[in-house]
Amino acid sequence: MTALGAIPGWGATWKVAHAAAAVVSPSGIVETYGEQGREFRLASVTKLLSAAAIMLGVEEGAVGLDDAAGPPGATLRHLLAHAAGYGFESDAGVIAKVGTRRIYSNRGIEVAAEHLERSVSMPFAEYLQEGILEPLGMTRTRLPGSAAFAGFSTTEDLARFAAELLTPQLLAPDTVRDMTSVHFPGLSGVLPGHGRFDPLDWGLGFEHNFSRPGHWGGSRVSPETSGHFGAAGTFLWVDPTARVACICLADRDFGEWARKEWPALCDAVIVEYAG
Repeated sequence: MTALGAIPGWGATWKVAHAAAAVVSPSGIVETYGEQGREFRLASVTKLLSAAAIMLGVEEGAVGLDDAAGPPGATLRHLLAHAAGYGFESDAGVIAKVGTRRIYSNRGIEVAAEHLERSVSMPFAEYLQEGILEPLGMTRTRLPGSAAFAGFSTTEDLARFAAELLTPQLLAPDTVRDMTSVHFPGLSGVLPGHGRFDPLDWGLGFEHNFSRPGHWGGSRVSPETSGHFGAAGTFLWVDPTARVACICLADRDFGEWARKEWPALCDAVIVEYAG
């Protein structure tokens, strides 16, 4: 039985009107569920696309990870890794000393995008469009607002992005490794709605906590897995050890239903497709 087909009654069990999913290997899409071209709100899965655009800016020399950005003492690296001390919300101020705690922050990602925007003299959404979306053929993806949470996309488009993360062609492999590796390891911190963790590991825009018990990504992905979930009922993860990625988009906000249902889906993907 295929991994996505093993999930009984997506609409009834998940209580969603619409859902779409895809499993991606280095050779491309290997399984799909639902309408691959349907647009969904991404919420914080947007951060993965924004991080890729900012890292492209690093490759091009427009910005550097050690640039001063954000509160005094912070760098672009701190901002992308949620270690600059900002609180969660877009209008949050600094609530911790730079580099001492991991506080998941929309504000930090927005400030990082603004830093790139100033450096390239171009709106961030335009830079993302020209630098990442168009080259990858992501024609149904758009960013009409915050670089932290305002993206819209389709499973079909995000499968192209996941394939790039598995086998980089646009970005350099070293850039993808840096983006998806832990920065400032060992920091304890707060993930809003989930609690405190010690440590709360993060890459540059990419969550890196998939090996902790009770994670929404299940128990079978490797510790090297990175990705993100969104409050809109969305997720994307890439397991470089298993050489597989999974995307799922739904139109029901993240909650207990997702904590219950997503792990089984993610485990089934690894069992079926881990290379």
